[in-house]
Amino acid sequence: MLRPVAVYCLLFTLWTWCEAQSDSGTPVIQLRLAGEKRKHYEGRVEVFYNGEWGTVCDDDFSFSAAQVVCRELGFIDAESWSPSAKYGKGEGRIWLDNVHCSGGEKSLAQCESNGFGVSDCKHSEDVGVVCTQKRIPGFKFIRTQGNGEEGVNVQVEDVRIRATYSQRKRIPITEGFLEVKDGGKWRQICNRDWTEMNSRVICGMYGFPGEKRFNTRPYKLLATRRKKNYWGFSVNCTGNEADLSDCKLGHEIELKGNSTCQEGMPVVISCIPGRAFAPSVSTGFRKAYRIEQPLVRLRGGAMIGEGRVEVLKNGEWGTVCDDNWNIRAATVVCRELGFGSAKEALTGARMGQGIGPVHMNEVECSGFEKSLTECYFNRDALGCSHEEDAAVKCNVPAMGFHNRLRLSGGRNPYEGRVEVLAERNGSLVWGTVCSESWGTMEAMVVCKQLGLGFASHAFQETWYWQGDSSADNVVMSGVRCSGTELTLDQCLHHGKHIDCPKGGGRFAAGVSCTQTAPDLVLSSQVVEQTSYLEDRPMYALQCAQEERCLSSSADKADSTSYRRLFRFSSQIHNNGQSDFRPRAGHQSWIWHECHRHFHSMEVFTHYDLLSLNGTKVAEGHKASFCLEDTHCDEGIQKRYECANFGAQGITVGCWDTYRHDIDCQWIDITDVLPGDYIFQVVINPNYEVAESDYTNNIMKCRCRYDGHRIWTYNCHIGENRNTQED
Repeated sequence: MLRPVAVYCLLFTLWTWCEAQSDSGTPVIQLRLAGEKRKHYEGRVEVFYNGEWGTVCDDDFSFSAAQVVCRELGFIDAESWSPSAKYGKGEGRIWLDNVHCSGGEKSLAQCESNGFGVSDCKHSEDVGVVCTQKRIPGFKFIRTQGNGEEGVNVQVEDVRIRATYSQRKRIPITEGFLEVKDGGKWRQICNRDWTEMNSRVICGMYGFPGEKRFNTRPYKLLATRRKKNYWGFSVNCTGNEADLSDCKLGHEIELKGNSTCQEGMPVVISCIPGRAFAPSVSTGFRKAYRIEQPLVRLRGGAMIGEGRVEVLKNGEWGTVCDDNWNIRAATVVCRELGFGSAKEALTGARMGQGIGPVHMNEVECSGFEKSLTECYFNRDALGCSHEEDAAVKCNVPAMGFHNRLRLSGGRNPYEGRVEVLAERNGSLVWGTVCSESWGTMEAMVVCKQLGLGFASHAFQETWYWQGDSSADNVVMSGVRCSGTELTLDQCLHHGKHIDCPKGGGRFAAGVSCTQTAPDLVLSSQVVEQTSYLEDRPMYALQCAQEERCLSSSADKADSTSYRRLFRFSSQIHNNGQSDFRPRAGHQSWIWHECHRHFHSMEVFTHYDLLSLNGTKVAEGHKASFCLEDTHCDEGIQKRYECANFGAQGITVGCWDTYRHDIDCQWIDITDVLPGDYIFQVVINPNYEVAESDYTNNIMKCRCRYDGHRIWTYNCHIGENRNTQED
C-alpha cells in the first residue's frame, strides 16, 4: 500500500500548489495522456507528482486500472489498455509500478502499488490506455497542478460553435460564438488572448480546412445584450493540433461576473467550408487553396473524408508508406482535400492495399503545408510494400445527412427498407424508394449517407422487412447514382413526378451495409506477359459458342473454318478488407451442361477491343464458373475451392487465376482488321458485388495487330495513369 508522504509546496508563475495528502490521506496527483500516433482519448499514461511528470509501468496493470485512469481524466469508461510503450517511450521518472486497482477507486493514487518512484521498469514498459470518447457529464477538471513550462492540455466536456439566430438554419454551421462545456455548463471564452491559430484548430475539429475573417460588429452588439458566463482560462494552440484537447491551457482569467473580459468579448469562430460542403461554388474551398490539378486523393474508404492516401507523381498515382506516419501529416492531407483536421492516422493498409509505386516514405510535416507533397519525405521506399500503405480519417462538417434517410424493419441497424424524408403538399413525410433500377451503386450511397460503411447487398424486394406502414407510399423513383454522391437526393431521380408501376410495399428498395468490402484488382503485368493469338477450328469451339463467347459471325461459320482468338491470362487479386463472394447463393447458380460446371456470376468480366477513339470493334465476356483462391500471400490460408461444388470466392490477400488456355479466356478477333487498338478488361462490370473501390476494376492496354501477330503494351489499371495517351 502507499505510505503517507510529506507535504511539498511549489510556486509556479501563476499557480500556487501544495502537494499534500487529501482528506482521505491519498496524495493528490494529476493525469494526462501523451505519446505518438494517438487520438485525444488515448495515449501513454503520465502522472504529475512531486513537481514532475512521469509514467506508469505495465507490470500487473489491468483493465480495472485503465477504468480508474479514464474516469479520473473525465471519460465515462475505458475501452482497452496497451503494454510495452505502444504510444512511445516516456521521459523522466516511472512513478508507479505493480499497480493493482479494483476499478472503483476515484484516483490512481488510491490503487495499491510499490509506492511513488519505486520501480524496476524501463520506459519500454510504459503503459497506455484507450478511453471511451464520451465525457462524464458535469465533470470538474482539476487544473491546479502540472502547469509548469510544459503546461497541461485543455480538458473540457464538449465544444460547440453556437450560431446566431439568423444563421442557425444554415448547413453546415460555419460561424458563431465558441462555447466550451465544463462542470456541466456551457461557457464562453474571452477573446483577449485568442489567436488565429486557436481558430484554425477549432475549424479543423469541425471539419473545415481553415478559418476566415468576419464582421465583428453584429457579434459585439449581441454580446452586450446577452448574459455572459466566461470560462476561467485562456487557450494556447500552435495551429497544427488536430483537436482542442491537444492545445495547452493558458493563464487563469479572473472571473468577475459581467465585468469579466471587459476589454474584450466572447470568442467568435468563422470557418471556410470545403468545396464539397460549401453552400455555393463562389465561397469556401477555392478561396483557401487554388489547386488546379489534385495531387492527393483518398481511395478505399467507406465514408466521406477517409481512405488510403494516394499521391500523383510523374503522371502516375502511387501510395504513401506508413513509416513515421502521424496525425500531423494526416491533417495536412485532410485540409488539402477540403476537410478538417485528421481524426486518425492509419497504418498497415487499414483501408486496403493500393497498386502501383510507393511514392513517399518517412513523411514529416510541420502541419502548415498546403499539400502533402510540400512535406519532407524520403523518396527511397525500399522495404516498403503495399501492406504498409498509409490512410486517414478526417473530421467532416455536420451536414445532418443521416436525418433525411433511415432503414426500417431490418434485423439489425445495418439493414432494412430504405425510407426517405420528402416534401409532399407543404409538409415533410417519410416514404419509400421505387426499386426499379435499384442496384449496388444506389445502395452504396445510402450506406455512406447513414455512416454505415459499404453496401453488401441491394434489394429490389423487401416484403420480409416490416417497415413503418405510414411510410409505404413511394416518394422517390428512377434513382440512378454514380457512387460519388454524398446523399441519395443528389443522385439522378424523377423528382416530384413519381413513376413506379410496381409501387412500393413489397417492391420498395432495401439495403444491407457492412463496415468492410473486397477490392478486386487485375494484374496488368500478367495480361501483358501472356497475350498471344491462336487460330482454332469451329468444331473445337461448340461449348464456347453455346456460351456466346464468339463474335456473331461465328453463327454462320462452317464447322471446319477457324476463328482467330486473342488469348491472355487473368490474375485477379483481392486487395480489400473482406472476401469477394458471388451475390447469388449455391441454390441459384446456373448449370452449363456443355462445360459441365456452374456459373456463380453470369458476367464476371468484360473483354473489349476498342478503336483509338473508343469504338468497340470486338468483345468477349467471362462468367465466373469458378471463383477460388489459386494462390495466396505468405501466411494466408486458402478458403475457397471449386472442387466438389465447394464454396466460391476470393479471400483477402489471395488471387484467382483464369489461365489463357481455358474456354472463353479470349476475344474473338476473326473479323478485326490490322491496326492499333485499345484492349480493355473490366472486372465485376455490372457492380453485382459491392467493392470498396471500383476505379481500379478497369485495365487498359495499347494493342497492335498486324494481321499475323499481336503486341500488348503500356497496360495500366483504371485511373492509375493520369495521361491521355493511353
